[in-house]
Amino acid sequence: MKTLIKNGLVIDPCNRVQARLNLLLEDGRVALVTRQEPPADQVVDAAGRVVTPGFIDIHMHEDPVAPDGRLVNTEETAIFNCMLRMGVTTAIGGQCGISQYDPVAYLDLVDRYGAAVNVGMLAGEAFFRERAGHDDKYTPVTEDELAAMERELAQALEGGCLGVSYGIRYSPGIDRRELERTAAVCRRQDKLIAAHLRSDAGEIMDAAREFLDVGRDLGLPVQVSHIGSMAGFGQMEEFLQLVDEYHMNGLRVSCDCYPYYAFSTALGSTTYDEGWLERYHCDYDVIELSQGKYKGRRCTKEIFDEVRRDEPECLTVCYVMKESDVDLAFSHPDVMLASDGIMNYGQGHPRAAGSFPRLLSEFVRPGKMALYDAIARMTAMPAEKLRLAQKGRLNAGADADLVIFDPERVADQATFEEPTLPPVGIDYVFLGGRLAARDGKIVQGDLGRSVRG
Repeated sequence: MKTLIKNGLVIDPCNRVQARLNLLLEDGRVALVTRQEPPADQVVDAAGRVVTPGFIDIHMHEDPVAPDGRLVNTEETAIFNCMLRMGVTTAIGGQCGISQYDPVAYLDLVDRYGAAVNVGMLAGEAFFRERAGHDDKYTPVTEDELAAMERELAQALEGGCLGVSYGIRYSPGIDRRELERTAAVCRRQDKLIAAHLRSDAGEIMDAAREFLDVGRDLGLPVQVSHIGSMAGFGQMEEFLQLVDEYHMNGLRVSCDCYPYYAFSTALGSTTYDEGWLERYHCDYDVIELSQGKYKGRRCTKEIFDEVRRDEPECLTVCYVMKESDVDLAFSHPDVMLASDGIMNYGQGHPRAAGSFPRLLSEFVRPGKMALYDAIARMTAMPAEKLRLAQKGRLNAGADADLVIFDPERVADQATFEEPTLPPVGIDYVFLGGRLAARDGKIVQGDLGRSVRG
């Protein structure tokens, strides 16, 4: 079937195009880009709308696998569905060292049953750390465990994982030996390493150097994850200067950030280990609980201690980031948009359902950022970093993943109380040339396939 999308403003930073052009989609690809109106079986009039490549979320946390061996896919709450409704057509999971499931087997499940979006995976280092038999996140691995991790990570990369991810904060027993040897498996195919750094706030500079030095010494591309929640406490300017210094000395380094001023993690995570109050210069009430009997409540010491002891997987939102630092991150040319979205059966942070439209409504419309620049951070930049040759672009021959939105109306609607609410103003989302979502509602939720490197 041929689909013609006409009269829209096509913005394709990968091809340096911003022009009123028509797109003809056929057999999952962009067949033609033209000023004419060739015959088609289906015509979408995008007058007054912007037409862009499908958004690419380079850092999110994938849906779990259910006991029946399929991906959890509850329409209103599954994170891949949240992604699709906000215009994401390709999502990269396996982040912060965490894999929900064997990452290659996960990609196989996506190909077997489909998913709401195309899915790529990083190999989560902590997953393989535990699989090698090392359950203590605070201690170094043994030589035998490390050798097993090297073998299995190499197999994961051969199976299509796009790189290796680390949650150094979450596995503080990781030492330089473990970092270097597990990262070195990426060298043969020149795949990237990405990390949630060892620490944040006043400790961010040393934490950044630790990881950037590994990338530099191994000659690998590096992605620093969600920098708003790492350096967004008054350190962003100095942190970005450090990134530029490494970049100018040969490191292929870039960063991602989400457009919110609060972060989210489990209450039992190492983020809240002793010393966090001093690190953030705050009290317990900066934490809001996203689940359980205290959902929507701010913490007291008593609630914090109880839930951290009894429900350590309870997701929280922590209101400690500086708006000016997050805004500064998005002014940097090497910072792309990523949601860092995580959902626990519909509970979590609104970034999982709102990050991409929020950048358009809260940064572009008020004039903080040019529309073309925002689209580049959502499409061309992650596609280039991940070396996805047919994604993030709309030239003839590219995959027909695209978004049509109203630039005057697009906005996130998800809140901390209702974090899965779909946005407004995302009129159409096409995946492989087929209509996947319209007006915030999923039309077909199994068009996604694996993306392998």
